[in-house]
Amino acid sequence: MTSLHAQASASSAVSSAIFRPLDGIIGAETDMLDLSRPLDDAAADAVRAAFRDHHLLVIRNQSLDKERMYRFAELFGPIESHMIRLADGSKWDAVHTITNLDAVGNPVAKPFISSNYFWHTDKSFLREPSLLTMLQAVELPPNGGDTQFADMTAAYDALPEATRRRIEGLKSVQSLEFMRRYTGSAPPTEEDIAAAPPIAHPLVRIHPETGRKSLYIGMYSSHIEGLPEEEGRALLEELLEHATQDRFVYTHRWKHGDLVFWDNRCLLHRATANYEMGKHRRVLMRVVVKGTVPE
Repeated sequence: MTSLHAQASASSAVSSAIFRPLDGIIGAETDMLDLSRPLDDAAADAVRAAFRDHHLLVIRNQSLDKERMYRFAELFGPIESHMIRLADGSKWDAVHTITNLDAVGNPVAKPFISSNYFWHTDKSFLREPSLLTMLQAVELPPNGGDTQFADMTAAYDALPEATRRRIEGLKSVQSLEFMRRYTGSAPPTEEDIAAAPPIAHPLVRIHPETGRKSLYIGMYSSHIEGLPEEEGRALLEELLEHATQDRFVYTHRWKHGDLVFWDNRCLLHRATANYEMGKHRRVLMRVVVKGTVPE
């Protein structure tokens, strides 16, 4: 065994001692880490190994400020900047909050950003989409406000062989402008479109660390290159319906102090509006790690 393989095995062994699988198809959790201080090398390697193996991690009982959350996220790669504009026209900071609050801090029944409630993988409309997204619970409603995750690797594996052959080698066009129409959101500005024109990515993506195949779909998927538009849209909707069946979905029911992060390369996610949004506050702190070109 090479030293590199030995290190990987050691990291996996440590991660197994720290993290326990969540109930359901994906994810693992722990209450054994304190992220308010930097992790030593062994613990950092164990967290990265757990992320590789489980794709969704929940670290309980955390209360990180923006600086500490930023530094922890950096363990996985460079931090991503954002295009999202707030109601006042300003853009999100690298570490920012997502909420159901209006400009003066009151909860509203219809949030400013509604696309979070549709199945998606973050920033798939970019040449280098997001690798990892991290959320920390700051304020929660008494019930509900869950986030759902769908396992695109398991969904791909469960496809009929004929469907897998049909979609092999196809590319879907990812479009910010399409997403805004699809979700009924405000149209992108000319600046947004110029910064992120539509781009084609593989419909079946290969994970760079595990080598496994997964579907790469969601609300940004406009059409399929080489297919008539109507046929491509029908195929994308068929795949999305298949991939978001209950058997592929984990629903995270937030607790105070939860820090949750997931692999955008092989999971879809969405927020759920299953609480009184106009009455209760829901505030999550968020940071995103930049990814690489899908293959």
